[in-house]
Amino acid sequence: MNATIPAPRGHEVDGARLARGVVDSIAARAGAADRDGELPAADLDDLRDAGLLGLLVPARLGGYGAGFADWADAARVLAAGSGATALVLNMHTSVVGALAGTPDGLARAMGAPESFFAARDRMLARAAAGEFIAVAMSERGAGSRLSELRTRYRREDGGYRITGVKSFCSGASHADVYFVAARAADGSEPGAKVSHFLVPRGTGVSVEPAWDTLGMRGTGSHDVRLDVWVPADALVGGLEGLSLLVAQVMPQWLVASYAAVYAGVGRAAFDAGVEYARARRTVEMPGGLAGLPAVRARFGHADAALAALDAVVDECAHRVDADPGSASTNRWVWRAKLLAGRTAQDVAASIVEACGTAATRRGHPLERLYRDARCGSLQPATTDVCADWLGLAALGGDPEADADVTRW
Repeated sequence: MNATIPAPRGHEVDGARLARGVVDSIAARAGAADRDGELPAADLDDLRDAGLLGLLVPARLGGYGAGFADWADAARVLAAGSGATALVLNMHTSVVGALAGTPDGLARAMGAPESFFAARDRMLARAAAGEFIAVAMSERGAGSRLSELRTRYRREDGGYRITGVKSFCSGASHADVYFVAARAADGSEPGAKVSHFLVPRGTGVSVEPAWDTLGMRGTGSHDVRLDVWVPADALVGGLEGLSLLVAQVMPQWLVASYAAVYAGVGRAAFDAGVEYARARRTVEMPGGLAGLPAVRARFGHADAALAALDAVVDECAHRVDADPGSASTNRWVWRAKLLAGRTAQDVAASIVEACGTAATRRGHPLERLYRDARCGSLQPATTDVCADWLGLAALGGDPEADADVTRW
């Protein structure tokens, strides 16, 4: 991709409007993507053409300069068409948001060298120009726990050698750059340095098709094998060992950015159920499913649950934009993720039960949405981890320092 900084876009962003421009075409491919277990290249082209890869990139670097709330609005719209494609964009956006949203003063206070800022701006400009960043953090046996990663890095020839295998890398087949988490090779004990690197696609990086799961199949989250040398400026932040600190201090990009996606998936299941219930009529049931009080009650409960979830996501998003990293904001971050995962799966399950067995046939939109919604509580941080974090905070403890097991 061209690394030249694009001209500033120069107008106020509306994330939902950008998403509405592509959601119909993405929705048309969602069924095939689910069947094939791969992200359609055309979906990524649509996101790129709409400027959504640069949604959070500062305007001075060619992006829209949007905030977390803009992303939340866009994510819910996109997830109505394809939760999987919205989730892929979330992973890219989480990297861009973290890079763009960390104040220069905070980065310097954490020890970032001046060379980091130029490298960061080049990366953000490339994202605005259309480069897609895939997150290669999780591993088999470790999940997303940074402290348990087996991928290692070591200093070599003025840069770093990174070796390991990553799993659940959404959009892996289409990535221009991989955001890779690795532990320092000189320490295997808990607490060893964990760092992130921006690794370009090319020699030493290979995608191994391995994605065949219950839901979110259209993300194409394949394995990525690494035995690659990268220059020194590939180290994110320009300083080793920052990853765990950032995950604890500003967790929104590792936790709450998922929430809006699953809020959108839950809403999509609700809308698909409404359409099905209104259309399902028989001689014995001329009023259709919508004429049954028990069915109406399920939709009533789902409506209230989704409205409550939207309110929490909005509150979280506005707090992240206004006061990122504060104790009160971080509580909303964890609340949003917990409620999104739980609400999406509960709503989808209830709507499928209301609609009946016919909606569970393979290829039916509700069948796919049910499976996609079930994944929300499993993605990091899982519902149980979120609840434990919030419980510790509510009882007066430090959710990070007092945890029996490190969260990351």
